[in-house]
Amino acid sequence: MKLIFNSLAMLFFSVVFSQNIDFTSNLYNTYHSYKESSLTHRRIKYNNIQPLVNKLKKDSKYTVKKVGESIEGRDLNLISIGTGKTTVFLWSQMHGDEPTATQAIFDIFNFIDSDDFSEEKKELLSNLTLHFLPMLNPDGAEIYTRRNALGIDINRDALRLQSPEGQVLKKIRDSLDADFGFNLHDQSIYYNAERTDKTATISYLAPAYNYEKDINNVRANAMKIIVFMNSVIQKYAPGQVGRYNDDFEPRAFGDNIQKWGTSAILIESGGYKNDIEKQEIRKLNYVSILSAIYTIANGSYHNISIEDYEKIPQNDRKLFDLKIQAVTYNLLGKDYIIDIGINRAEVDNEDHSSYYNVGRVADQGDLSTFFGYETLDAENYSIEAGKTYPKVFKAIKEIEDLDIYKLLKDGYTYVKVENLPENSRFINKPIHLVNPVFEAPKLKIKVGVNATFLLKKKGEIKYAIINGFLINLDNSKTNFRNALIYK
Repeated sequence: MKLIFNSLAMLFFSVVFSQNIDFTSNLYNTYHSYKESSLTHRRIKYNNIQPLVNKLKKDSKYTVKKVGESIEGRDLNLISIGTGKTTVFLWSQMHGDEPTATQAIFDIFNFIDSDDFSEEKKELLSNLTLHFLPMLNPDGAEIYTRRNALGIDINRDALRLQSPEGQVLKKIRDSLDADFGFNLHDQSIYYNAERTDKTATISYLAPAYNYEKDINNVRANAMKIIVFMNSVIQKYAPGQVGRYNDDFEPRAFGDNIQKWGTSAILIESGGYKNDIEKQEIRKLNYVSILSAIYTIANGSYHNISIEDYEKIPQNDRKLFDLKIQAVTYNLLGKDYIIDIGINRAEVDNEDHSSYYNVGRVADQGDLSTFFGYETLDAENYSIEAGKTYPKVFKAIKEIEDLDIYKLLKDGYTYVKVENLPENSRFINKPIHLVNPVFEAPKLKIKVGVNATFLLKKKGEIKYAIINGFLINLDNSKTNFRNALIYK
């Protein structure tokens, strides 16, 4: 009899698992129908999501409740739906500059509001009650910064609870006594899956609840959900999943929420090639979160082995925006072979709605254990300093007809302009603008300097690196965004 029961149980979970995979594939293939069209870029703010929250208030399916305010007085809203006994609590943007999952949450609402997937949604909402707290740190989001208006990291305020945002998070967790909690973040785009050149597009953690890193049923359930989500992501971003170090952090909310009895699942959205605004990663959030919720609703996660959790590669930080390897660098008359790692920092405009890039040398030397989103094998190439074009132009409009790529081929990386714009620090042309008295700096490759130089092979300039962007001068191929204006 026991054997028959076990066989039936295995058959049941096999059928349910197959249904989960079909559901996931359908979610991915139909995503465009549910993507919230008003949210299109990373620097979203409180005012961008308020019309969407107000729309939900008018829908009787949802309960929208103000649960507190940020330091600067912006409302924090808890959005709830479902009638099931199992409670799932999801919160996003605890750090103001980590908005990917906030966008995905509103995609999920569009999915719930649609007429599609009726059977799956019936199962979800009858077995679960879902609670969403999007944009926990609206003050930080307003200026696209990690910390709140007090200048503290909310995710390190679980013990002292000095931030009103942290107090709200604790109060909601305790009042719901949630079975599962999804802690939704963004991480650096420079993380990779350990010992690979694959970006850690999504990273997970089932936080430890003590220094011993013990595994009880609460934490084990979080691990099982992560194993399932990893299997989902592997279909669409193979090898691009990482796992955070699980050292116990007594001040962190994730660790304490695990300790307080909610199965805490940390999801971190990292980098994905050619996805600067992280819209593909947003899609992966949507698919994996909904898939995870579905496996909770139908109970199929119970049959997942936690052994596969440890098989997920750990996060590493070995990525550059651009890696130039084995290039010849002449210093004081002697040639050296070095690798150069270049990263492009984002500098926000005044209202934090957009940004420009500043490319700097991040590391140099033997970078054989590092990788790049873009990598150039520069063996037999030598570094050449850029020159300043001798003619002085009156205004920027006078350079519109210049053949910039020919200037680069001729070794010029700077153009003099007499009347430079007062309020702009960048130009969307692949050459720097400078004032008439500017002198091109002597070539010195060192960590922290702006990454602007040329690469020569057999006496001919083949590549230009302008503000950290690589430009192939034979075919003009580049992902260039901006150069700088030096006044």
